[in-house]
Amino acid sequence: MKTLTDHLTQYAAYHQDARNVATHFVGIPMIVLAVTILLSRPAWDVGGLPLTPALLVSVLSSLFYLRLDLRFGLAMALQLALCLWASQWFAAQPTAEWLGWGIGLFVVGWAIQFLGHYWEGRKPAFVDDLVGLLVGPLFLTAEVAFALRLRTDVQAEMERRLGEGAHGARRVAAA
Repeated sequence: MKTLTDHLTQYAAYHQDARNVATHFVGIPMIVLAVTILLSRPAWDVGGLPLTPALLVSVLSSLFYLRLDLRFGLAMALQLALCLWASQWFAAQPTAEWLGWGIGLFVVGWAIQFLGHYWEGRKPAFVDDLVGLLVGPLFLTAEVAFALRLRTDVQAEMERRLGEGAHGARRVAAA
């Protein structure tokens, strides 16, 4: 099983250009919100809690993140909970609005992502490993933590591993 550092290092190898990383800070949150919006229907009321496919996917994703690292896992679970909360508003809208927001955010988010990878000159990480779709949001959380000088142990190990690889030293996006 891959570790937190394994996943982040592999993902970072595809994200060396600061412009690409910057596009991810816009595109990935849009995509994550879009997915929770689109999976927020149908909803079944279970004791006052709306049980949706979005909740199931978010819980499973949170378990993946928590297995990798407690602190990052809790941060990711909180972010997913906020997306679920926001998605409930979108789900309550008429179908055309719900779909419009969900599909619109999804398409625009991916367009922004692909622009970043055009600048990078490299395909997205998920093309080689579908787990990259889960690691992308975690990578952004790690980048914020590193900018705040948190989890410097993880950052140092990533930098060491990337320095040994063919891609050279990692260029961190300006905060």
